[in-house]
Amino acid sequence: MNAPALTGHQPSPAQPPSAPSPSAQPLPSQSPSTQPLSVAEYAEPARAALAPEVWDWLEGGAERERTLAGNRAAFDQLALVPRVLADVSACDTAATLVRSRASLPVAVAPVAYHRLFHPEGELASARAAAAAGVPFTVGTLSSVGFEDLAATGATLWFQLYWLRDRGRLLDLVAAAEAAGSECLVVTADVPFMGRRLRDAKNAFALPADVRAVLLEDGAAGRAHQATTAVSAVAAHTAELLSPAVTWADLAWLREHTSLPLMVKGVLDPADAVRAAELGAEAVVVSNHGGRQLDRAVPSITALPAVAEALAGRDCQVLLDSGVRGGSDVLTALALGASGVLLGRPMIWGLAARGEAGCAHVLDLLAAELRHALGLAGCADLSAAAALRTTPMPCPTWSAP
Repeated sequence: MNAPALTGHQPSPAQPPSAPSPSAQPLPSQSPSTQPLSVAEYAEPARAALAPEVWDWLEGGAERERTLAGNRAAFDQLALVPRVLADVSACDTAATLVRSRASLPVAVAPVAYHRLFHPEGELASARAAAAAGVPFTVGTLSSVGFEDLAATGATLWFQLYWLRDRGRLLDLVAAAEAAGSECLVVTADVPFMGRRLRDAKNAFALPADVRAVLLEDGAAGRAHQATTAVSAVAAHTAELLSPAVTWADLAWLREHTSLPLMVKGVLDPADAVRAAELGAEAVVVSNHGGRQLDRAVPSITALPAVAEALAGRDCQVLLDSGVRGGSDVLTALALGASGVLLGRPMIWGLAARGEAGCAHVLDLLAAELRHALGLAGCADLSAAAALRTTPMPCPTWSAP
């Protein structure tokens, strides 16, 4: 079948970045009655803006999508125990994530090929991250190059897939360093891509004008070759990525870069400890958004044990997978995270309204987090870390 058409709308500082406004403002071209009022509400306008195959590529998970569903179900089964009689007239959301100052305990997660969702691609989402004062993670499969992204003024992190060719891998690391990246995010849970059945059924392939520009070579063409019952993107990454990467490789990488290392895709506390022992300054508790092993534990469920295992070590814990609003961020902080990565919701904003949509998603997230902090009796993130959680007493209930 033909590659899916691209559809949608066309068009580190010394001090912490200024925080987004405490209450999200309507977008200029939207009436108050139709604008999204929460981060989660951006899903529907994004779906309407995208071709069905592209939406499936973004929203789909591995195999029967049990882990994909489990990420949200696990959040919904947790309740926070608020504190009272605290001065919450000004809730401080400033954070330091690894070595990067941020206005929120949030970084934009690595998501491949932003130009699938909007012509400006990563340029739009990086500019929004810069304006909001949160780090932006450039993916190995970015559709915009380092130089252009550095020019946005965003605090950049670089996400690294482990390539078969070590020479090319080090070239990418050097390019990230030259672009001013402040952190190297090593994805550890993708020796090869999970079986994403929606993409195989759609014979998903990239449009000709969407490319992994950091990897320009002949192999990149494989991602554009539509084949019945095959994901061309999965076929491309199978050629590109090494399934033989081990802890020894991480130790080797530590010797070849001065950037702080963050290991993404950790769910077992023993792996978190091993990463810290090899010099990682952070781990990301993540199941890749439910896109790798189906039946992997939900990230928020795995978080407390990982945080406990790293207590007292100089290694932060971040959470990825399933974050859809400010109360989710607060829940992750209460369970031991220093911050979260925000993935799909940023792409919803990008697909719906480009840079303005991304900016609005981050503005809404900031407003939701401050609201949740205040109502939980937390004036800052250290107070949030001291909150207790308990099972939600209505296990059959699920959030709309």
